[in-house]
Amino acid sequence: MSYIICKKLKMGYEGKVVFENLSFAVNKGDYLCIVGENGSGKSTLMKGLLGLISPISGSIEYGEGLEKKYIGYLPQQSDIQSDFPGSVFEVVLSGTLNRRKIPFYSKEQKSIALNNMEKVGISGLKKKSFQELSGGQQQRVLLARALCATSKLIILDEPISGLDPLASQDLYDLVSELNKEGITVVMVSHDITSAVYHASHILHLSSDGFFYGSTHRYMHSSYGEKFLITDCPCDDCRHSKGGIRL
Repeated sequence: MSYIICKKLKMGYEGKVVFENLSFAVNKGDYLCIVGENGSGKSTLMKGLLGLISPISGSIEYGEGLEKKYIGYLPQQSDIQSDFPGSVFEVVLSGTLNRRKIPFYSKEQKSIALNNMEKVGISGLKKKSFQELSGGQQQRVLLARALCATSKLIILDEPISGLDPLASQDLYDLVSELNKEGITVVMVSHDITSAVYHASHILHLSSDGFFYGSTHRYMHSSYGEKFLITDCPCDDCRHSKGGIRL
């Protein structure tokens, strides 16, 4: 039951190969975190999964009825997004554009937007201006927008970038809850410790190769041992989470 299957991917930009021979799958119900050093290809891979760029070789296949246009996407926060003058409802509603068949929004699209606003706890902000919200509130709005595009899979690009620790934990908890409710999650992150604590699977891209597997396996791999100063937090081990060795 794989939503995305990547086979022997070779990707890059401007004639430069970023990574090659990368194979992995995103299965229904997974919470996959993509981590790695700067320049390792996280953003390139994410664009490939979204269909924004094509592989140099290899393939990206979609299954279980998933289409590229029905992948929800929460981009990394930017000043342009933060200053958007529209209302919260307008921002969330724009996430239903892939369902739009007539020149205006239907009752069904408006209902989808309202349901997802309730799901992420922002119903009370419906008429507020997006640019007046806090960073954490804005990320919740953009998450609701991403959910409007899909009932299957969302891709999040550094969703806690610029957030304070409390807002970051709040967003992590919300994403975990959505995953438990059936949304498959792919998250690009620099926060390896939180990735290990929340995700079911890790894809670690590196200049010397890659690791893909369960969080438990990652914690006991050479990649996990190199970047983490903690032991495995899973139920099978008697360890607790710690920090990152920088």
